[in-house]
Amino acid sequence: MKHRFSRARTRLLWLVAVGFFMQTLDATIVNTALPAMAHSLQESPLRMQSVVVSYSLAMAMLIPASGWLADRFGMRRTFLGAIVAFVLGSVLCALSPTLDLLVASRVLQGFGGALLLPVGRLVILRTFPRDEFLEAISFVAIPGLVGPLIGPTLGGWLVEVASWHWIFLINVPVGVAGLVATLRYMPRGQRMPAGRFDLVGYALLAFGMVALSLGLDGLSGLGLRQAGVLVLMVFGLAALAAYWLHAARSPRPLFSPRLFGIDTVRIGLLGNLFARLGSGSMPFLVPLMLQLGLGYSPLYAGMMMLPVAIAGMAVKRAATPLITRLGYRRVLVGNTFAVGVMMASFALMTPQQPLGVRIVQLAVFGAVNSLQFTAMNTVTLKDLGQALASSGNSLLSMVQMLAMGMGVAAAGAALGAYTDFFGTGTSEQTLQAFQATFASMGLLTLAAAFIFSQLAHDEPTAAATAKEPDLGA
Repeated sequence: MKHRFSRARTRLLWLVAVGFFMQTLDATIVNTALPAMAHSLQESPLRMQSVVVSYSLAMAMLIPASGWLADRFGMRRTFLGAIVAFVLGSVLCALSPTLDLLVASRVLQGFGGALLLPVGRLVILRTFPRDEFLEAISFVAIPGLVGPLIGPTLGGWLVEVASWHWIFLINVPVGVAGLVATLRYMPRGQRMPAGRFDLVGYALLAFGMVALSLGLDGLSGLGLRQAGVLVLMVFGLAALAAYWLHAARSPRPLFSPRLFGIDTVRIGLLGNLFARLGSGSMPFLVPLMLQLGLGYSPLYAGMMMLPVAIAGMAVKRAATPLITRLGYRRVLVGNTFAVGVMMASFALMTPQQPLGVRIVQLAVFGAVNSLQFTAMNTVTLKDLGQALASSGNSLLSMVQMLAMGMGVAAAGAALGAYTDFFGTGTSEQTLQAFQATFASMGLLTLAAAFIFSQLAHDEPTAAATAKEPDLGA
């Protein structure tokens, strides 16, 4: 039965939805502008992945603290702080004269973006009764899907008619409107008992994520020697291992070790991590290859991402009946294989490829990739009880952002290695480097199928829990 929300609650939903839209738009609008940024900043366009990695990594770092911050300072103050950080980071990005300053500004922007999604979701959870929650969360999820739909094309258009700086400056009026609306429509709410924050666990977890991501990015973008990369990766893995040892004996850990006692959570999180290492690199690689490998304009490259987003949105309705009929295990094993194959098929892209074939190729990838996200997200959360729901949801969000950042870093490292192998003298050599990178990242994605094969065979009633709305990639 459809609920008719009051005017005040409808306004609140629109406010949270705009926050979701800002965050998802900015995650995709940058990709088509990377070559223009590189030219303006006098950098190699093949080494611009740090602009994307820094944003995703900053989000992954702050997401674990989002719930505690909302309880400690109140939801409205935290949401206001998130918008301010996001808008300030956007302005600094537009004003950055060097790549280093641009990356630092993206970190600040990512900190703001990290709070928009989980705090907005928390606002809805605490404002709406349980019988209205599903419809409310579905309402705000739709603008979040529109962001990736228009982001690449809007980014390419702004680069051509103005400059790359405007992909960040357009956040300013939206952010200012969001600040005014938050002050006017978001209830103050009561502060919740925040408890003691697990600072030691957070430091270990954040250091581990940063070290691993910088280690991957250092293979191509930071100019680190192999020894430095090895040291970073070893320290990163050691910090993550130390965190789980710490969490096992801490009375209030960031993420309870009990989460990994649930089969679907354990398999879903690991599957998310490995699957997104490959698929998370596609929004970065495809526009870059279309411009540098095939010689197309930023606007054309952005428009070529439309079939991916449209097919992804169209397949959402089919996800629930398909999972209900076949079960999570069959869908995830088979669809992971399909995602990997479609990623590898981009190695066949050439200037002579017919436009229709290219559009179909992009649309099929968008459909199977969207189904993958929906199935991975719901299988991870479906068996969580009330006591672990918040912790499991935050951990899933963190893994998603970490894997996306590491995927772009890994793709950048592979692209750098293949560029050194094939050379950069001609556009044909550049295209060969991209083709080899797509084949490698597709093969990497296939590894996640082995993880999902460990899921138990679904009972028909268990598969029906896929009706929970998918809140993003």
